[in-house]
Amino acid sequence: MNIVLKIIIVGAIGYLLGSVNTSLIVGKFYGVDIRKHGSGNAGATNALRTLGKKAAIMVALGDVLKGIIACLIGLFLVGEIEGAGKVGVMVGGVCAVIGHNWPLYFGFKGGKGIFTSFATVMMMDWKIGLILLGVFIILVAATKYVSLGSISAAALFPIMSLIPPFKKTTVFFIFALVISLLAIFRHRSNLARLINGTENKIFKSAK
Repeated sequence: MNIVLKIIIVGAIGYLLGSVNTSLIVGKFYGVDIRKHGSGNAGATNALRTLGKKAAIMVALGDVLKGIIACLIGLFLVGEIEGAGKVGVMVGGVCAVIGHNWPLYFGFKGGKGIFTSFATVMMMDWKIGLILLGVFIILVAATKYVSLGSISAAALFPIMSLIPPFKKTTVFFIFALVISLLAIFRHRSNLARLINGTENKIFKSAK
C-alpha cells in the first residue's frame, strides 16, 4: 500500500478515535451533558468540577487511551520514515486530538485535548513528555490554574524539540507546533480570563 494512503488512513482512524469523547460518554451514565454544566467544556477538568473525582479519572484515562491507540495504529501501519521519524505516530496522535476537540459524533463540540495531547507527546518522546508533565504539575500546584499549566506545557513542547539534548527533526517540530497551537487555541478564552484575573481555579465550580 502506498505510504501516502497509509498516512491518510492513519489520520482518519485517529480522528474517529479522538471523536469518541470520553467526558460526554461518562456524563451519559450520570444523566448529564457536561457541556451544559460548569465551564461548558467537554473535558476532564469540567468533569471533576461537575461530576467528581471518579468521573474525572475515567475521562482522563479514556482520553489518554485513545491517544495511545491512535499512535500505535500509526506506528503499526506507517512505522518510521527515514529522515522524518515516526510520522504515523505523529499523524495518528494529532488527528486524535483534532477529533477530541471537534468530535464527529457529538456535533463537533468537544474538549481541549490536553490528555490526548499528553498521550501523543509521550508516544513521540516520553522524556519530553515527563518534563512537560512536571511543568504542568508544578504550575497547577502553585497556582491552582489547570489552564495555566496546560498552556505553559503546550507552549514549551515545540521549543524543547529545537534545543539540545532533545533536538528533533523538522517534521517532529512541525507536529509539536501543531499540538501546541491546538492546545493554546482551545484555551484562548481561559487565557483571556487569566489575563483579566477571572479564571476559575481547579476546585472552584465554574459559573
